[in-house]
Amino acid sequence: MTALYNPHAKKKATNLSINSDLLKKAKELHINISNSLEKTLIELIKEQEAKKWTSQNKTSINSYNERVAKSGTFSDEIRSF
Repeated sequence: MTALYNPHAKKKATNLSINSDLLKKAKELHINISNSLEKTLIELIKEQEAKKWTSQNKTSINSYNERVAKSGTFSDEIRSF
């Protein structure tokens, strides 16, 4: 599996528009906005990549599930649960 992103990549300055009250409260609470955004972006990217993978592999997944429903799995005869 390939890495989600390069954690050693150079930081890049960017402009964002943020609700002014949220920004004020985050600063009052000493929340690192850049770090918080990066963590949230990582989670959002993971979710979107998983959805994309599932969508791209939907036909194969459905085919496999149909085969298992019809024929079972290779270990059905030997499993003890």
